Amino acid sequence: MLPRTVRLVAATLAAVGSLTACGGGSGGPSPSPSPSSSSPGAGPKVPAPLPTQALLSDPCSVLTAAEAARIGLRSPGKNDSTSTLPGCTWKYTQTEQNQIGLTALPQNTGGISDIYSNKSGSAYFEPVDVSGYPGVFTDVQDARTEGSCTLWVGVTDQLAVSVIPQIGVGKTDPCPIAKKFADAMITHLKS
Repeated sequence: MLPRTVRLVAATLAAVGSLTACGGGSGGPSPSPSPSSSSPGAGPKVPAPLPTQALLSDPCSVLTAAEAARIGLRSPGKNDSTSTLPGCTWKYTQTEQNQIGLTALPQNTGGISDIYSNKSGSAYFEPVDVSGYPGVFTDVQDARTEGSCTLWVGVTDQLAVSVIPQIGVGKTDPCPIAKKFADAMITHLKS
């Protein structure tokens, strides 16, 4: 159990590192984006900002017990927040070896545009619509065949969240799993 959680946090921190590396901070050895890809507003705009207070203060509140059960997750989730990264991890009902995590990145104030600005350092980059909100499957490493797919979703123009499934048992394409979770999260935040 712990190794999967560590990998989930490491994947999110790697993404944060790549964003701060390109933004002038101290991060990992990600390639710098070209000037055209790092211009402000590089990503799609959010159609209507979602309320994010609960997401930032209690990330496990983005799904009720009933909403979690509908997508095969146990509730409540486990709060994985750090002093700078609000996060939560849910286990799947069929096996505890499969889980999905959510992390908000308030330090990157460009929202989904920050993710688009770092496209050149990505191993994969596939834009997707998440219940009318801009999303993109992307990460600096491609672990999709190993059961992990990072989905970034813009919930406001200043805030993006990552959704990362870790599917170790019954490996399947993890990207639709990430999208299903993100769709449920968006529906919850809209209500």
